[in-house]
Amino acid sequence: TDYVLELIPLNDYAKNPNVGPMAGWLPHQNLKETKEFIQFSIEKKKYGQPGVFVVCLKDDETVIGTIEVHSVKHEYKGEIGMVLHPDYWGQGIMEEASRAMIIFAFEDLRLKRLAYCHFIGNHASKRLREKLNFTYEGITRNGFKMPDGTVIDEVVSSLTDTDYYQRDKALYLDLKKRFIFE
Repeated sequence: TDYVLELIPLNDYAKNPNVGPMAGWLPHQNLKETKEFIQFSIEKKKYGQPGVFVVCLKDDETVIGTIEVHSVKHEYKGEIGMVLHPDYWGQGIMEEASRAMIIFAFEDLRLKRLAYCHFIGNHASKRLREKLNFTYEGITRNGFKMPDGTVIDEVVSSLTDTDYYQRDKALYLDLKKRFIFE
């Protein structure tokens, strides 16, 4: 696989110390680590996972982030996860990408539950969670082990298929009209 188009822009944010630690991974030290991440992401499909999608600029398709539904249990549950280059924070890009993933999770993967977890100090993820109308469930104490071995608490929220199809359906109509979901 030719990684050239994805490798450099992805490494640009993956090496940023403000990105990886807020998602539970260490900043990439070199292009080799980023290439390994891309290969790992591609191989997730071999293990029954939907895979990792890139978030690109509409103008020139520059990779500025990734998003996925991971930890999927077939037609039951999964968890949404995402990272975005700091240069693009606060512009609504991840909100739109997350809404597309929510449509994918409930309409294509036919999940009953989609979790959204983030670390307590990640205020941007908290704001995004609220915009996406995830229901706050609580804090999982010692819920995540960081790469350095530190164990930290994690905020847990979710959307259910009932939330999506009954409560929030109108939030997704415009997006569904602009994109083709197959």
